[in-house]
Amino acid sequence: MFDFTYYAPTKVVFGRGGEAKAGQLAAAAGATKALVCYGGGSVVRSGVLDRVLASLDEAGVAHAELGGAQPNPRLSLVYEGIEKARAEGVDFLLAVGGGSVIDTAKAIAYGLANEGDVWDFYLKKRTPEACLPVGVVLTIAAAGSEMSNSSVISNEDTQEKRSCNNDLARPRFAIMNPELTMTLPDYQTACGNTDIMMHTMERYFTQGGNMELTDGIAEALLRTVRDNALILVEHPDDYDARAEVMWASSVSHNGLTGCGNDGGDFVSHNLEHQMGALYDVAHGAGLAAVWGSWARYVMDGCLDRFVKYAVNVWGVDASGKTDEEIALAGIEATEDFYRKIGMPTNMRELGIEPTDEEIDRMVQMVMDTNPKGRGSAKHLYADDFRAIYQMAR
Repeated sequence: MFDFTYYAPTKVVFGRGGEAKAGQLAAAAGATKALVCYGGGSVVRSGVLDRVLASLDEAGVAHAELGGAQPNPRLSLVYEGIEKARAEGVDFLLAVGGGSVIDTAKAIAYGLANEGDVWDFYLKKRTPEACLPVGVVLTIAAAGSEMSNSSVISNEDTQEKRSCNNDLARPRFAIMNPELTMTLPDYQTACGNTDIMMHTMERYFTQGGNMELTDGIAEALLRTVRDNALILVEHPDDYDARAEVMWASSVSHNGLTGCGNDGGDFVSHNLEHQMGALYDVAHGAGLAAVWGSWARYVMDGCLDRFVKYAVNVWGVDASGKTDEEIALAGIEATEDFYRKIGMPTNMRELGIEPTDEEIDRMVQMVMDTNPKGRGSAKHLYADDFRAIYQMAR
């Protein structure tokens, strides 16, 4: 195992009716005026936004609003939010929604606390030195941004999707009421469950430094999400299943499943980010579309991990099989699961058909963010990224 520092400062308030505590928690975090960020009309129609605003009023926290966050959150809305927050004298960001809303709020918080263009932080030209405090009322179990240090933003003008990872942006609190996820469309629920599993698998398939305890947590998380995702296909209003995947969302991306390893692989995420930037596909679906091709391409460099995954997560019977056959059976079981919950396993099923030129462009975008290559299961370079994209078509 490798040495590690585990840092998860976010206060979690989990359970029914938690959104009514948003004002109290924001006030305790020092908020005097909050910019409440949200996405489309669902939080309005469901009454969640009204309940959150009422809690702020009750706690004496003034507020302004910024709606319009979208999947693959846009830099233009970040700029709009920074301008509005400055004009309103905001000192706190409250995200009411899922990963796109939370990442937008984090980016605005960076922009308010630092001079210059906030996009520089996502281009890795500069490192943020400060960040306004952020709080979360979670409505979608998926990205794990409610407890992570990560924010991912898309620049519509340049068609780039970039991340900024800094502990300054970890939310002060995260309110998690599983009931708020019950109105999600089935497709969004499935995308979210896929993203949760992928955050765990990115940290699981590494070349060295793995801890048995960390592996056990990761494997249990994967089995839990798998089982409850299948329940939600038939029973989308099952509170316990919603609660299981909501907590898994946070645990998958708050650093716990990376303790003792080398930090993870994250090539699948890098490949998907470029697909999301060019085609605006749902993040979880894009991950499902590329993962099987990535796994088959790299499994020989990390074969023991793929064997362990197949046996411990999917229950593959190893008797009479070679390690390669066991690993492939685990990959196939994962893809079968994706199909059962309505996720794609290649780009055609995702609804995109990139040309060779578009693949070359995506490869270049991956290399722009990883000029020395990327990967832990196997270290990959431009030709490898191209081959995986081509396999996934």
